[in-house]
Amino acid sequence: MFKRLLPDRIVTAVYDIDLHELHAQGIRGIITDLDNTLVSAKTPLATPQLIGWLDLVKERGFKVVILSNNNDSRVGKFAAPLGIPYIPAARKPAGAAFRRALQLMGLPADQAVVIGDQMLTDVLGGRRAGLHTILVSPIAIAEEGWATRINRRIEKIALARLRKKGLWPDKGGPQHGK
Repeated sequence: MFKRLLPDRIVTAVYDIDLHELHAQGIRGIITDLDNTLVSAKTPLATPQLIGWLDLVKERGFKVVILSNNNDSRVGKFAAPLGIPYIPAARKPAGAAFRRALQLMGLPADQAVVIGDQMLTDVLGGRRAGLHTILVSPIAIAEEGWATRINRRIEKIALARLRKKGLWPDKGGPQHGK
């Protein structure tokens, strides 16, 4: 079970993702979480830095879909000004929303990557859907809702077991509970 929580890559932030390498590996689509992946949960719109990164992503030929468990009001207000398709209330890690995101991009699973800050929603859901996965460190843990805080506690247990089995690096990766 815990191996399904292992991402293909771990980075600090979306800005640390090597887009050239992804493209060289045949990745053409990015399914990304919103809260604590692209911006903090309390940040209503994209920052100038994020807008620049998303422009670069599109220039490199990637298709993008925002996939969030948050509501339509939150996700729509964020995604609409960017012109990015989105799927709110996704119920991650359930697979239906991941399949819908792939349909929106017109891509098979082996040509897409999921980027997110949670092992139990983004990584597990992405792996179950046959997608590549990239785990980013959460932007602002203090702003998270109760459900995410519960997930973080479960992730701490999973991280401890993965480290004990030598499957997770002792340093780097998500910094939960700090």
